[in-house]
Amino acid sequence: MSHNSGDLRVRRTQKLLREALIALIEERGFDAITVGEIAERAMVSRAAFYRHYQDKYNLVEKIFEEMIAEVIHGIDPLRHSVMERLGSQPSTDPWGEILEQAPEAHATPEAWIKMFDHFAHYERLYRALLGKKGSSWFVTRMRTFIADMLSTRLQELVGALSHQHIAEKSVFANGFLPNLISAQFIEAIVWWLEQERPYSSRQIATYSYHLMRSSLREAGTWEE
Repeated sequence: MSHNSGDLRVRRTQKLLREALIALIEERGFDAITVGEIAERAMVSRAAFYRHYQDKYNLVEKIFEEMIAEVIHGIDPLRHSVMERLGSQPSTDPWGEILEQAPEAHATPEAWIKMFDHFAHYERLYRALLGKKGSSWFVTRMRTFIADMLSTRLQELVGALSHQHIAEKSVFANGFLPNLISAQFIEAIVWWLEQERPYSSRQIATYSYHLMRSSLREAGTWEE
C-alpha cells in the first residue's frame, strides 16, 4: 500500500468516526454513547477506533485541538509583530498601545475568522456537544482551554513589553477575566449555531474579537 493510499484510509476512517459520533450525540446524548457504538455506526472495528483515539473524549479533543492549533499558528505572528513594534519604545499607556493603537491588534485576525469557519464546518458536532444533549465535560474542557490560552499569551505579551504589573492585576492573575471572556465566547458560538448562523463567520468573529478587546481594555482600568 502506498503512503498516499494509507493517508487516505486514515482520513476516511477518522471522518466516519466523527460523523458517527455526531449522529449518536444527536440521538442519545454524549454521555450515553460508547466507543463500541461509535465504531459500529461508523462500520469500522473497535481496533480501528483505538488506532486513532484513546476513547470518545480523545476523539472530541482531537477535533477541537486541531482547530486550536490552526488558530494559534495564525494568531502568534500577529502577537509577535505587536511585541516587536511596541517593545522597542517606552509607553505611558502600554495597555492602550496594545489594544487600541497597534494597527496589527486592531483588525480581526484571519485566524480568528477561520476559527468560526471551523465551528460552521463542524456545526452539527458543536451544536450536539454544547447543546442540551451535549457534555458538561466538553463545555468545561473548552472553556478552560480557551481561558488558559488567553491567560498564557497575555502573560507572554505584557512580560515581553516589561509591563508585567498589568497581568498581575488580580482580575487577570486569579483567572476571573480569562474565564469570563472564555464563557462569553462559548455562549456566542452556541447562540450563533442555534440561530442557524445569522451572521457570517467574519461578522461573528469581528464582534467576538472586539468584545474581547473591550473587556481586556476595561479591566485594565479597574482599581485593585
